Amino acid sequence: MRERLWKYRYVLRLLGTLAFLVLFSLCWSAAYWITSFVYPRVWPEASDFAAGLSNVLLGFFIFVGAMFLVSRLFPRRHMDLFRMILDALRRISKGDFSVNIDLKVDRQWGELVQGINHMAVQLGEMEQLRQEFISNVSHEIQSPLTSISGFARALRNDSLTSEERMHYLEIIEMESERLSKISENLLKLTSLEGKHHPIEWKTYSLDKQLRRILLACEPQWQEKELELDVELEKVEIVADEEMLSQVWINLISNSIKFTESGGTLGIQLRGQGKEVVVQVSDTGIGISSEDRERVFERFFKADKSRTRTGGGSGLGLSIVKKIVDLHHGTISVQSQPGEGTTFTVTLPSQPPDRVGGAEGAEPIKQ
Repeated sequence: MRERLWKYRYVLRLLGTLAFLVLFSLCWSAAYWITSFVYPRVWPEASDFAAGLSNVLLGFFIFVGAMFLVSRLFPRRHMDLFRMILDALRRISKGDFSVNIDLKVDRQWGELVQGINHMAVQLGEMEQLRQEFISNVSHEIQSPLTSISGFARALRNDSLTSEERMHYLEIIEMESERLSKISENLLKLTSLEGKHHPIEWKTYSLDKQLRRILLACEPQWQEKELELDVELEKVEIVADEEMLSQVWINLISNSIKFTESGGTLGIQLRGQGKEVVVQVSDTGIGISSEDRERVFERFFKADKSRTRTGGGSGLGLSIVKKIVDLHHGTISVQSQPGEGTTFTVTLPSQPPDRVGGAEGAEPIKQ
C-alpha cells in the first residue's frame, strides 16, 4: 500500500511538472504570435532586438497572469490551511506551545500538520523542563544564601559568646561550601551534557581504582563502624579513569551517608564476557518505589531532610548517570524502604568502535 502511494505521489509530481512546462511554453508561444502579428502593422521598422525584448516581456506578463488565474482556482481549503500553519508557527515563535492544528487533510498535508503539532508538544515539554530546572536551581541557591544572610546578621549581636560566634561561623562556612558544590556540580553536568565532551580512554585496573576510593572513604565508614563486604575480581577496563572515579565516589559516599551505624557496605566487581559489572550496596534506609524512578533526575532528593543535612544538592546521581551513558553503559537501582539499596553499573570493557568520543580513539596503555 505504501509503495502504491509513493508511485501515485511520483506520478502527480511528474504531471504537475509537465503541466507547468506546457503552461510556460503556451505563454511564450502566445507572446511570440502576438508580437509577430502586431509589429509588422504597428512598427514595421522595429529591429530584431526590440521585437525579441518585447516578446520576452509580453511572455513574462502573460505567464504571471496565467499563474494568477490558476492560483484563484486553487482550493480555498488549502489557503485556509496555509493561514493556520503560518499562525501556528508565529505562535510557536512567540513561546506559545499550546498549538494544535485540528484539521482533516489529505495524507501529504497531514504529515506536515502532524509534524507541527508534534514539534509544539516537544517544545512545550522542553520549556516545562527548563522552568523546573530554573526553579530547582533558584531553590537550592536560595536556601544556603538565606542561612548565610541570617547568621551574618546574628553575628552583629555584641552579646554573643565566643562559642556562639564560632558556631555561627561554622554554619556560614558549611553553607558557603554547599553553594560552591552546587556551582561545581552544575558546571560539571553542563560540561558532560555537551556534544563533544572529551573522554580520555585508557586501560587501567578497575579493582585497584575501587580499592583506592574505598580507602579514601575510610574515615567516613569507620566513623559509622560499618562492616565491609568487598569482592573485587581483577578486571581491566578501557575508560576515562578520572570520570569513573566520580561515579564510584558518589555511589560509595551515598551508601555510607544513608546507612545507620553498624550497618553493612558492600562492593562487588566481576567480569561478564565483554562487560564489567560493579555493584554498590548498603543496608541503609532504602528508597521507595515512587522515588526509584526519579533518583537520576537533576535536583531530585528521595530524602530531603537527610540530603539537606548532608549538604547534598540532588545532582550527584545525575552526574553519575551521564558519565555511565558517555561510557555506553547502564546503571540501575534496586531498593526497598528500610532494607537497603543496591546500585548496579554495567560497562563495556572496551569502548565501542565509531561511537561518540570513542571514534578513532586509541587506548593508552599504562
